[in-house]
Amino acid sequence: MPSDAGVPTGGVIETLVIQPTPFCNIECTYCYLPNRRDRSVMPRETLDTVFARVFASGWAAPALTVIWHAGEPLVLPVQYYREAFDRIARARPRDLCLRHSIQTNGMLITPEWCDLFKQYSVGVGVSLDGPRHLHDAHRLTRSGRGTFDQTMRGVRLLRERGVPFHVITVLSERSLDDPDGLVDFYIAESIDQVCFNVEESEGDHRSGLFAMADLRRRFHDFLDRFWRTARQSGRFDFIREIDTMLPRILRPEEAPMGNCQVAPFGMLNVACNGDVSSFSPELLGLRNEEYSDFIIGNVHTHSLAEMAKSAPMRRMSHDIARGVEACRHSCGYFSVCGGGAPINKLTENGSFASERTRYCELTQMVPTDLILDALETSAAS
Repeated sequence: MPSDAGVPTGGVIETLVIQPTPFCNIECTYCYLPNRRDRSVMPRETLDTVFARVFASGWAAPALTVIWHAGEPLVLPVQYYREAFDRIARARPRDLCLRHSIQTNGMLITPEWCDLFKQYSVGVGVSLDGPRHLHDAHRLTRSGRGTFDQTMRGVRLLRERGVPFHVITVLSERSLDDPDGLVDFYIAESIDQVCFNVEESEGDHRSGLFAMADLRRRFHDFLDRFWRTARQSGRFDFIREIDTMLPRILRPEEAPMGNCQVAPFGMLNVACNGDVSSFSPELLGLRNEEYSDFIIGNVHTHSLAEMAKSAPMRRMSHDIARGVEACRHSCGYFSVCGGGAPINKLTENGSFASERTRYCELTQMVPTDLILDALETSAAS
């Protein structure tokens, strides 16, 4: 497959999100995915075409992360991924570093899955909302039963088999009030890599938390307490909200601020039928009156260069760039953020061409404030 013409040098695509299936085996109360009962599976031909397009184009960054997401990826058999990883490895350019990552609810993890994760050095993220009373309040089966026991079986199996993993915890109103309880739970389960998502408004889902006037203060107090307690325990290796923000704050002033969600093709998101979107991965599968389905092409019929010239891509790029420029001129946190998340601007403000969101406050402003306060205190002592 020939290279696309006019491709910039140095790489564009940093993250490739692959939807092996939109189907999910549970029904979380805060889920925004509209097609989670669709049992379609990405065929081998589509998968081959995705990577042929990406590798031949010259658009891939030197280090490319492939995230298998947008449904529950483990509902497909282990062999599906073993074959997929081998085929991708054979097609991969020799000078390109590629890493696979899977986000799972953990319920279907078996020893065979652990062997796959270790053999291919797959990054594993498990969705776990904390102890049973917090987790089972929102992460439910189709019949309304809690999933804590099944998820914890998977977590403990990963630990027993020596598979590194992190957890993503969605914070509810109850968990925001209990940072100490979460610290104790993670320590008891030997979980040392933690990421937090405050339940947010995305797609058709509207978060009650985002309507709270004091949410920023409450999350600040939660993260401040969690970070201090976790640090004192010496049992945590990674807290995403702190550890990913530190290099952004401490980088040299001349170093550019990257935000792959606002860069055309910085994130490339591919549905199981080959439809492609860019920017925020949550746009895949959603619909909007102004932007329709956010699809810029299909890998079976369009090259990446053709997708870049498509009317939907040009329109979204223009509006997202307007929003980035608005942030640049109005927000004191722009140097550590780079323009926000398009999906949250659209969902919260009704427009890509907008500025601050509650999501920005929680993911960028609160951690930045905490880190700067800690640095100032340390310098003064």
